Amino acid sequence: MEAGEGTAFTVERLRADVARAVKHVCPAWLADQADDLTQIATTRVLDRIRATSGSATFTAGYVYRAAYSALIDEIRKRRRLREVPLEPELTARSPLGDPERQAGARSIREALAACLTALMISRRRAVTLHLRGHSFAEIAALLSCAKKKAENLVYRGLADLRTCLTSKGLSP
Repeated sequence: MEAGEGTAFTVERLRADVARAVKHVCPAWLADQADDLTQIATTRVLDRIRATSGSATFTAGYVYRAAYSALIDEIRKRRRLREVPLEPELTARSPLGDPERQAGARSIREALAACLTALMISRRRAVTLHLRGHSFAEIAALLSCAKKKAENLVYRGLADLRTCLTSKGLSP
């Protein structure tokens, strides 16, 4: 048997084991990503095999942890990359279908944009990241500052934002 055939067989068997592990840990709402998660986890295990020059043996537990790790990374990526449209589509099925609600939503959006613009740039960045769902640790890393400073920027920025919105007649 040639080396290529042995490697292909081993990789296929590894891929099947990883696919079973992914199927076991993957929630139903992420089932459409199972093939991608299998590929990511398989690549991680193969990279680890290459790093150890093939001398390491991997248990079923290791393969399971690789699949679980790929799943957690995908979930974190989805939370981090939440897309929020600036101008939501207003359709007849939308709860904002009537013109009064559309005008109200537009005025709130404009007031929020104006108040965010009025914030100090450091606070605006921190508040924007916070509103997009980033943790304080992530905000600190993105702004290259200490976690405590990131917390203060967010809290003070939110207080300024609340004050500005209240002055425009909008209250929480």
